[in-house]
Amino acid sequence: MCHSRNSAVLILLFSVLIGLSVACSRRTSDDKITKDIQEKVATDPETKDSQVAVAAKDGKVTLTGKVRTKNAQKKLEQIASEEPGGSGVDDQTTVDPEMTASQQIAPAMAAAPPPVERPKPQPIVVPSGTVLTVRTSQGLSSKTSQAGQTFLATLAQPISVEGRRALPTGATVSGKVVSAKAKGKIKGEGELSLALTSISVGDHTYQIQTGVLSATAKGKGKRTAVATGGGAAGGALIGGIAGGGKGAGIGALIGAGAGLIGGAATGNKQIEIPAESALGFTLTEPLTLPPPND
Repeated sequence: MCHSRNSAVLILLFSVLIGLSVACSRRTSDDKITKDIQEKVATDPETKDSQVAVAAKDGKVTLTGKVRTKNAQKKLEQIASEEPGGSGVDDQTTVDPEMTASQQIAPAMAAAPPPVERPKPQPIVVPSGTVLTVRTSQGLSSKTSQAGQTFLATLAQPISVEGRRALPTGATVSGKVVSAKAKGKIKGEGELSLALTSISVGDHTYQIQTGVLSATAKGKGKRTAVATGGGAAGGALIGGIAGGGKGAGIGALIGAGAGLIGGAATGNKQIEIPAESALGFTLTEPLTLPPPND
C-alpha cells in the first residue's frame, strides 16, 4: 500500500517537472521567434523603416505599430508567418502615409547646411581729436555770461567714421561757460571760456568731453587766447565773431597762437560771441554711438 502511494507521488512530481521543462522550452522558443522576426524586419528593404513591435506567446506572433506602405505591411506578415516555430500571426499594424513624408524630410533637413549668421553690427566710435564744428544758438559775452551757464548750438558739419555717418548736420549740441569775467574800463582783464558737454542724435543724448576755448582781454587793445584740454588744436572760433555779424560764413580754423575766441576783444570791448557764430571744439575723449539701424 505504501509502495503504491510513493509511486503516485513520484509520478506527480515527474509530471510537474516535465510541465516546467516544456514551459521553459516554450518561453525560450517565443523569445527566439521574437528576436528572429525583429532582425528580419530591421534588415529587409521593404520593412526596415517600419515602426513595429513584435511579441510571441505560445508560438503566436502579434505585430503592432505603424508601417509606411501597404506593401510593407504585407511583407511584415510574410516574415512573421514564415518564422519556424510560429503558430499564427495577429497583425495589428496600421499604414501611416505621413510616416513616409516625415522620413523624407528628415534626411533633407539633416543635409541642409547650417544657416550663416550675419555679423552683428558694431558700434560707431568717434575718436578723440575729432573736431566738432558748431553754430551757437545764442550770443555769449565775458560781460553778461556766467560760469556754469549752459548754451545751445547745432552741429554745422556732419561727422563720418570709416564711411558710416556718425553725427548728422543739425544735431543739437549743449555746452557750458567754464568761466566768464567782465573786462574793466581801466584795468583788469576780461575772460570767457567755453566747452561742449553733450550732443543729441535722434532721441538719445550722449555726454562728450572737449577741449576748452579760452580767451582773455588785458588792457586796451591787448588780448590773448588759448585752447586747453586738447593742445594747440583744442578748438577755434571759425566765423561770425563780433564785427562779422550773424551768420558769418565758416572760414579756416585759426591756428595755434592766433586769436581763437579773443579775436573779438579790441579796444575796451568785451569778449563777444554773437549768435550763429561757428566754433570748433576738439573731442578729448572718444564718443561711442550704437550701430545704426539698417
